Amino acid sequence: MKPKHMARSATELLKSLRKGETTAEAAVKEALERVQAHADLNAFIGVYAEEALERARTIDQSRRQGERQGPLAGLPICIKDNIDVKGWFTTGATPSLAGLMAHRTASVVDRLQEAGAIVIGKTNLHELAFGITNTNFGETYTSTRNPHDPLRITGGSSGGTAAAVAAGIVSAGLGTDTSGSIRIPASLCGIAGLRPSVGDGGEQRRYPSDGVLPISHTNDTVGPMAASVADLALLDAAICGGEVAEPVPLSQVTLGLPKCFWDALDPKVETVCHDLCNRLKEQGVTFVEVDLPGLRCLLEKISAPVVLHEPIADIPAYLAQNGYGEITLANIAEKIVNPDVQAAFDLILRDALGEAYEAAVSIYRPQLCGLYERVFNDARLDALLFPTTPVPAMEAINDAFGMIDIPNVGTVKVFDTYIRNTDPGANAGLPGLSIPIGATEQGLPVGMELDGPVGSDRRLLGIGLSVEAILAWRGDVVPAA
Repeated sequence: MKPKHMARSATELLKSLRKGETTAEAAVKEALERVQAHADLNAFIGVYAEEALERARTIDQSRRQGERQGPLAGLPICIKDNIDVKGWFTTGATPSLAGLMAHRTASVVDRLQEAGAIVIGKTNLHELAFGITNTNFGETYTSTRNPHDPLRITGGSSGGTAAAVAAGIVSAGLGTDTSGSIRIPASLCGIAGLRPSVGDGGEQRRYPSDGVLPISHTNDTVGPMAASVADLALLDAAICGGEVAEPVPLSQVTLGLPKCFWDALDPKVETVCHDLCNRLKEQGVTFVEVDLPGLRCLLEKISAPVVLHEPIADIPAYLAQNGYGEITLANIAEKIVNPDVQAAFDLILRDALGEAYEAAVSIYRPQLCGLYERVFNDARLDALLFPTTPVPAMEAINDAFGMIDIPNVGTVKVFDTYIRNTDPGANAGLPGLSIPIGATEQGLPVGMELDGPVGSDRRLLGIGLSVEAILAWRGDVVPAA
């Protein structure tokens, strides 16, 4: 699929805006044209053209008057439609919330707008963010298509933002990540995505969490998605108010290769990932093979109890804060379209894993965090390196509980396979950076992930910048016409 227009990277566009080579209004108009040109991707749920153009004109006038501009002044972006903008609808891609108008703007969006970014619209997602394919079965909220092959999944649940960036509609946007919902679609669509540190959810949380339709306060976070790591770094600095991350010399980097994340890979993914490792070795990266004993056993005791119990309180609290306290979980469940999401909500409404929840957060999650801390400290690692997803984007299927064949491995569950490498770090609150590193012979993107210690986000981005610099393939496998 070749888009009729291609967006410039955020870094390049912002340079042009500062030099006066283009205007914010022109940049927004071009992005809106690309929305229409790629309407078949179903990347957007709502487009707010007039609001975006008005904000662009205000920025242009301010620039003409010589006023100080924010670091992202004039940059068009998109945000996932579970993130609030005051006066705009937050649908969660589910019928029961179709008329939910936000009464506030999420702090993370406020910070980007204060930096001068212009939100042009809200992007599609797997219904209620409870899935990893972005395959939706309803008539109103339909599936997002992968720009590299419209017959394949984008990954989810932030598939709309991933598709919008991969197709060049915008160069950056926001997604959310509970178990892999930023990193999975970033990998499958050939873009970069950052899950920032969550840690203990308090001072260790890098991004504010308010104004977002939740799943789990323990695991949820907003995060940037962009055409490149360099663009991610710009958004991260604007959100956090700090300096933009700078490249870290690869000769000063030590990366761990956890065996359990490198097992049972699609051979096409494995080839691309090993090629990157060889190139990193040539650049002076030190590799250490590491083990994470008991990791999978701990995850079984943490992941499902957390994400299937916390919505019981978290979703009603969000609705009440937005003035929609009359909407109950049962109301939402009655109108859920996707069979996989309906199955999850059946468990939530019964609190089927409620008895396991307290031990999950008070005993097993601390053990998981301790396991990671020991591995990072004992081997003096900057990060762990592994394939973001064990397989590339599969063909879209009508079976929400489908299976997938991995050559030389066998038939495995779709959901379990795609979250296999992203879910562990999410449950430990770690920052995770997915970087597009190449493509299979069929042209399907492959991503590699760096997971670092809690609070190492800027260094993780710095390592990512250096990795990106040695790649001939930059995620741009959707060429200009």
